[in-house]
Amino acid sequence: MSAQESMQRGDALRKSGDLDGAIVAYTEAATTAELGDVGAMLKLARTLVKLERDDDALVWLRRIVDATESFTSWQAAAALTSTIFNRYTPTAKRTARLAVLGSYTTTQLIPMLKLAAWREGVVLETYESAYGQYRQEILDERSGLYAFKPDVVVLATHAGDIMLPELTDDPAAAVSAEVSRWSGMWAMVRDRCEAQVIQHNAAIPFDSPFGHLGARLTGSQRSLLQQFNTALGEAAGNEVGIVDCDRLASLLGTRRWFDDKYWHVAKQAVSLEALPVLARHTSVVLAAALGLSKKCLVLDLDNTLWGGVIGEDGLAGIRLGAGPDGEAFVAFQEAVLALKRKGVILAVCSKNNDADAREPFEQHPDMRIALDDIAMFVANWEPKSQNIRRIAETLNIGIDSLVFVDDNPAEREIVRQHIPDVDVITLPTDPAGYVDALSNYLMFETKSFTQDDAKKTEQYQARAKVAELESTATSLEAFYESLQMKAVIAPFDELHLPRIEQLIGKSNQFNLTTRRHGADVIRGFMSNDDCVHRYIKLADRFADHGLVSLAIAVRDGDALDLDTWLMSCRVIGRTVEDAMLATLSHAALELGCTALQGTYVPTAKNGMVKDIFERFGFAPVDATDGTTVWRYDLVANGPIESSYIQVPTREMATDDAA
Repeated sequence: MSAQESMQRGDALRKSGDLDGAIVAYTEAATTAELGDVGAMLKLARTLVKLERDDDALVWLRRIVDATESFTSWQAAAALTSTIFNRYTPTAKRTARLAVLGSYTTTQLIPMLKLAAWREGVVLETYESAYGQYRQEILDERSGLYAFKPDVVVLATHAGDIMLPELTDDPAAAVSAEVSRWSGMWAMVRDRCEAQVIQHNAAIPFDSPFGHLGARLTGSQRSLLQQFNTALGEAAGNEVGIVDCDRLASLLGTRRWFDDKYWHVAKQAVSLEALPVLARHTSVVLAAALGLSKKCLVLDLDNTLWGGVIGEDGLAGIRLGAGPDGEAFVAFQEAVLALKRKGVILAVCSKNNDADAREPFEQHPDMRIALDDIAMFVANWEPKSQNIRRIAETLNIGIDSLVFVDDNPAEREIVRQHIPDVDVITLPTDPAGYVDALSNYLMFETKSFTQDDAKKTEQYQARAKVAELESTATSLEAFYESLQMKAVIAPFDELHLPRIEQLIGKSNQFNLTTRRHGADVIRGFMSNDDCVHRYIKLADRFADHGLVSLAIAVRDGDALDLDTWLMSCRVIGRTVEDAMLATLSHAALELGCTALQGTYVPTAKNGMVKDIFERFGFAPVDATDGTTVWRYDLVANGPIESSYIQVPTREMATDDAA
């Protein structure tokens, strides 16, 4: 039965009052194609909402975001999402209070932001400033913005509100003054409410009185806007998120981005047609700020990295390098490598004989991806869903951190159904479209880029080797000693602040309180004489893992109280926790404290550390709604010591860090 026939049957059943039957028919229509029939999905979601089957409806509303960028479809889906959120708050990876301050009307944008954020696992509570009141909201300490107490503030501005002259003899001064105006507002927001800031940069209008001459005049307004966007990004650094609206306008088409009719009627600076694109991209920058970026790209091989089947066509028969298809596969590999250089982990999951699968990597002259670029290589005849779970377990990352790419629609659908937490990229039939499909997947967006990100493949390859070593070790003690671990432990500093903020923003499994502190709050801890803050860098015989753990503790009476304690999942099980508690024990004694105190706040992902304090001899002193406060008596028990990772003295750590 075709999608249209299923839709018609669903409509008839719905009119007759048989809503359960209508749901079955609409589901058939919605799944006839891989991305689904959007009309059927909307009717299915409406019916589910009417029956108050809200969780089921939300699944289909998320799929609509992936299937279309139509304004009318998004508007309808956003309205249904709002209906559900008004009834209850669904379980989500994150919840956040989001304030949108606009220099134009943002009423249409905000519901779409809620929809797009839900696609990434975030439930938003929102606040909207009145039209054009963003400056007043920021300057007035008694404004609704600060009363709302946002976690994130989005400055939704447009080129018309960028104060640059039509022509100037001193472009550098004009741009610098305008960037200073905006960065001053960022600082005020972060100082007054400790919120993260996301800034929309200027989509540059096509119209210019100087025409093509403007490209040669550095003082023309069009040129100034280009310089402003660049300087704004530089000023943002790792602390303010930027949504590159000018890039989005180029992607969509400048004439489609702007619509003078809606500007004159409703002061809507972004066309209705462009709002889903803007909402989607803003949501992924928001998700990155909340630590929800994806970590690992899992790659199929045959007809994905090269054309043909290596086990049947042989090395000379696969399409790679020569001809249009061969060049397209090379371009796709280069796009994958660009993600790897950004810090995305690469893994292989292929139905193949292992030796056959490795042959192109080892011998084909046009292969761009090498075996050394792959953190984990799995080629066998087991179900791919099973192998993907194995990859996540071996690399010790959450299954929802993985993204799967495969040319085979059947394999993609199996993974979608069996591992719904894994995002699946749909590839077109023509390999010339592979690069575009990869670039249109947005959840590899990150808030910052650090040296540790560039080393991730080496670090995760080492993790796989460590897993192999652990399986052959005769005892746990022998395993730890064989790793030959070395650590640098030191107080926080500005050099390492981007990585520290990144870890705090995204660590979930080994994270005792899951408090998401931004850079300004961290600096506050760094300037507090009653605060002890330490990071750990770890290296072993396989790799330098970089900065992998940190703790923030504040003196509270006779105890040093842990505000934040977390560790990267890639070094869990290496006794790094022993080294951190040993360091904090000695720091507490230096401050005159007689006890260490820590709190475990349970979340959906940190169950692995619920017993960590008990393991080290802490005693529970308070428990409320699952949150437990633990205390360790340093006088009675003595400081905690580290047996397998040498803990340097404070002076040694500082010297090593420098």
